[in-house]
Amino acid sequence: MKKIFFHGISAGILSAILCVVYLNLYQTALGTSFDKIVNIGSIIGASLFGCMLMSISYFLLLKFKKEKFKGLLNLVIALLSFVSIMSSLTFSLPLDIEAPELFPGLSVPMHLIPALVFFAIEPFFRQNDANIDIIK
Repeated sequence: MKKIFFHGISAGILSAILCVVYLNLYQTALGTSFDKIVNIGSIIGASLFGCMLMSISYFLLLKFKKEKFKGLLNLVIALLSFVSIMSSLTFSLPLDIEAPELFPGLSVPMHLIPALVFFAIEPFFRQNDANIDIIK
């Protein structure tokens, strides 16, 4: 159990760092500022929250002994990450924001980074898979 939640916290922290770095690079490279809409605190909170939700879902799979549905859960997480992109595409920005057409380029990757990081570091936190048959 500790391993699963440490996985979620680690993925959340790493994805928050990546998202903040991306925010700074994006805004510097394009000369824009979306500080009125997106701030570092909300990025960190959303990254930690998303990764902890993924971690809780992994924990529930183990608790109810449904490890064989891990692939399906991963598909659901990926699908929800893509569905969450729609919120940033339909978000109406304040009228005083310069270059509002650049906002999706900032927010879309931030919706995908937490799931990507969670899946990328998952092998380091994998539970004992010795008694799970991959092909039956």
